[in-house]
Amino acid sequence: MNAIANTAANADELGSLLSQIAALTAKADALKESFRDAATASVDAPKAFEGEFFKATVVQADRTTVAYSKLVKDLGVAPEIVAKYATLSAVFTVKISLK
Repeated sequence: MNAIANTAANADELGSLLSQIAALTAKADALKESFRDAATASVDAPKAFEGEFFKATVVQADRTTVAYSKLVKDLGVAPEIVAKYATLSAVFTVKISLK
């Protein structure tokens, strides 16, 4: 990986890029929502939408989420037991904000 000098210009470029990404993500999310709404409007609604270059397909999947802290509390699992199965790793985040 090439080292990039930590300059004011790089901070401004990163902020600009992240702003553009946020705007594009919002547009993409709105389009995805319109596909989802169209595909779920009725039982026999189309699930695939073809453009000239791309095809968008709406797929439904069920996801289960476990309330980990509630589960540990309800089962009475001691913090020492949880620690045996836990790993710690460093996470680095670069935050950018408009001045």
